[in-house]
Amino acid sequence: MKSAETPLHKVQGLGAAHSGTGHFWRERVTSVALIPLSLWFGFVMLGLVDTNEVVMVQFLAHPWNALLMAAFAVTSLYHMSLGLQVVIDDYVHTAGMKIFLLFAVRCVVIATIATCVFALIRIASV
Repeated sequence: MKSAETPLHKVQGLGAAHSGTGHFWRERVTSVALIPLSLWFGFVMLGLVDTNEVVMVQFLAHPWNALLMAAFAVTSLYHMSLGLQVVIDDYVHTAGMKIFLLFAVRCVVIATIATCVFALIRIASV
């Protein structure tokens, strides 16, 4: 069976990257995980509307609440980075800018996740 690729295309290695399926499933899994986490987060925020900072810190000092908040933050930030990667891949056409933007998104997401988890650990250890 003959390939539809031109000889130049085969030499340049511009075939499929074979990474789209894994990316697709990671997006779907994080979106499904965010459904109960978002419902929990919305319920918690509505319950803490008329409270002060002390009550919020006391709420996050409980291990389950801190764990769920960390899971919500990590999952939502990872899901956001997956979505931004698709947008950058689809709409940024220069290789240098694409690499820079993907690196910047990755750095911002890692720094934000580290900050959130560190803050939750500090609050939970009080």
